[in-house]
Amino acid sequence: MLIKRREFLKISSLATASLLMPNFLKAMTFDEALAPNQKILVVLQFTGGNDGLNTIIPTKNDIYFKERNKIAITDSLQLNDETGINPALSYFKELHDNGELSILNNVGYPNPDKSHFRSMDIWHSASKSDEYLETGWLGRFLDEECYNCEHPTQALEVDDMLSLALKGENNKAFAFKDPKRLYQTSQEKYFKSLYDHHHDDETVSYLYQTLGSTINNADYIFEKSKAKKTEQTYPNSQLGKDFKTVSSLIKSDINTRVYYLSIGSFDTHVNQNERQQKLFGDINEALKSFVADMKSNGLFDDILLMTFSEFGRRVAQNASNGTDHGTANQMFFISGGLKKKGILNPLPDLTKLNEGDLMYTEDFRKVYATVLKNWLKADSSKVLGWKNGIYDFI
Repeated sequence: MLIKRREFLKISSLATASLLMPNFLKAMTFDEALAPNQKILVVLQFTGGNDGLNTIIPTKNDIYFKERNKIAITDSLQLNDETGINPALSYFKELHDNGELSILNNVGYPNPDKSHFRSMDIWHSASKSDEYLETGWLGRFLDEECYNCEHPTQALEVDDMLSLALKGENNKAFAFKDPKRLYQTSQEKYFKSLYDHHHDDETVSYLYQTLGSTINNADYIFEKSKAKKTEQTYPNSQLGKDFKTVSSLIKSDINTRVYYLSIGSFDTHVNQNERQQKLFGDINEALKSFVADMKSNGLFDDILLMTFSEFGRRVAQNASNGTDHGTANQMFFISGGLKKKGILNPLPDLTKLNEGDLMYTEDFRKVYATVLKNWLKADSSKVLGWKNGIYDFI
C-alpha cells in the first residue's frame, strides 16, 4: 500500500524517525573504513584571489619593490637566497625547513578569466577557459571511484554549501559546517522543510530515499566526529574549528578520502597587507595545530594538504594600497610524504608580463592529474581528460 507524504510525516516523530525506517534502509551499510596507510587529500581554498607575490616574495627583484613601493613585504622569512615567505606564515617556513612543504609557482591556465565566479568555476571543474562544465574534478573522481557507493561520505566539505568541485554526475560530496548541527538539522528542520514545500501525492519511496539518506549520513558523520576527541589545542578561529572537525573525522574510521575547506576573502583591492596578514595568521595557526595533531597520531605521511586560489593579483599595486585581479599564482603542498620538497620551479618572471599580469607556466590541471594519479591512485585521464603528463613531487 502506498503511503502519501503527508501521512508519513504525521506518523513520523523526530524521536523515532530512525526506528520507522524500512528494512531496506536499515540494511544500507557504509563503505569499509579506510585501509591502513590509505592516502587522504585535504584541499584548502583561498577564496577571493590571494596575492601570490606578497606570499612568496622575490626578495632580490627590483621590479617587485618598484611596482609595490608601499605594499612590498620587506621583512619576509628567507627560504633561500632569492626567495622569502610572508612573515605571517612562519609555520610554513618551519615546514619548508623540515622538508614538509612544496611550493609550485606560477600556476594558472591559458586565456585566464579575472572574474571571481568564472575563474573559480574553471578551477573547480578543471575546464578550459572557454568550456563550461556542470561537474567538478573531485565530483568526477567520486563518479569513477564510487560507482557502487550508497553514500557521499567519501568526500566531505566543511561549509554550508557544496562547491562545484565536489559535484559529480552521479555522486556528490556531503557539505556541512558542524557535525552536531548537521545531525540536528537532519532530525528537525529538514523534515519541516520537506513538509512545507511538498504537498503533492508522491509516494513513500521518494521520502525514504531523500530523508533516509540524509538521516543516515548525518548520523554517521556525527558519530564519527565524536569517536576520537583530539587532545590538540586548536585556535578559536573559524578555520581552526574547521580543521579540528576534519582532524576528528580523519582519526575515526570514517570512509572519507577527501576533505575540502575554504577561507577568505582575499579580494584585497584596499589595504592589502593588513587583510592578508590577518588571513595568513588564521591559516598559519590552524595548520600548525592540524599538522601537530596528525603527527602525534602517526598520520602525517598519509595526508596531503593542497592550497589554491582562483587567481593571483596584478604585479603593480593600485592607488588604494592594494592589488587588482591578476592571473597566475602559487600552490602549497604540505605532507610528510612528499617526494620533492621546497621550491619546485622558478619564481614568476616579472620582466615578461601580459599587460601587467603574470604569464603562467604551470597548468593547474597537471597538478590535479598528479594528485589524482599519484596520491589518490585514480585514473586521472578519465576524471580530467588530461594527457599532458604529471609532476613527480608526490
